[in-house]
Amino acid sequence: MMQSLPIHRRLPQASQLVYGCMGLGGGWNDNPVSEQDIQQTHQVVDCALEEGTNLFDHADIYTFTKAEQAFGQVMKVRPELREQIIIQSKCAIRFADEKGPKRYDFSAEWIEHSVEHILRRLHIEQLDVLLLHRPDPLMVTEEVAGIVEKLQRTGKIGHLGVSNMNVPQMRLLQSALNTPIVCNQLELSLSNLQWLEEGVTHNSSSFLGTIEYCRAHGIQLQAWGCLSQGLFTGRDLSGQPEHIVRTANLVQSLAEHYQTSKEAIVLAWIMRHPAHIQPVIGTTNLERIRACALASNLTLTHEEWYRLYESARGNELP
Repeated sequence: MMQSLPIHRRLPQASQLVYGCMGLGGGWNDNPVSEQDIQQTHQVVDCALEEGTNLFDHADIYTFTKAEQAFGQVMKVRPELREQIIIQSKCAIRFADEKGPKRYDFSAEWIEHSVEHILRRLHIEQLDVLLLHRPDPLMVTEEVAGIVEKLQRTGKIGHLGVSNMNVPQMRLLQSALNTPIVCNQLELSLSNLQWLEEGVTHNSSSFLGTIEYCRAHGIQLQAWGCLSQGLFTGRDLSGQPEHIVRTANLVQSLAEHYQTSKEAIVLAWIMRHPAHIQPVIGTTNLERIRACALASNLTLTHEEWYRLYESARGNELP
């Protein structure tokens, strides 16, 4: 029988929760990073660390690079933090520009360019994990492998991960690499159940077997969108389907039973899966960061997990 893998076995010091930095830097606009944005980043980093979260997730596109800029200003004045935290960032999404439309770019030139600028913005010398953000249909695996080897050899990156990749894409890329893919970041949540449905109902899906493949090959699963944008933790549910309202009420009931937060219930549901999934939380609200951290102290029962699953899917399992 296959044994469950420990959380991030190649980064054993990584926390169960990941702090997603997409909300830092002052928003998706052309305004420069302000002192207020930097101060907010200091507060978020401190709060996350106080609650035991030491893995910080970036992407070069987040708030048009400003998330990395704001985080980098924190690192610049507090270099001692580098020994306490793990930093990952993503590249490959390119917005429309004078050269072409919005696109994904796995070319060696763009990956190297991206890493150099990520390191510069973050004021660090090495990125612990580089994730390729979305699959590029024009990917040349040998070219990707070559630049990854160069970036590792020169100490610019420690490990390689991916995001939003299915099994055939991971298998193809891994066939050319001389380093393991260490993580895959997917949209996994109580409101987006495709990752579970494909294994239960045998529906045909481009992500069929992705969870099992990652478990078998020691690829850490990370969940973006894991809080469903507050759907079950306090958002206005006017006009929502009956099963969504029912699930929100169930989350509230379980939170009261365990004397914990609704965020903790939603995250504990994801973390109950034997794949040891790492939820990526992105709130900049300090109280909500603390509410999310409570999930680390909670284990739902087998029956509670299925009650939430059945409620969220809207009907009984087959």
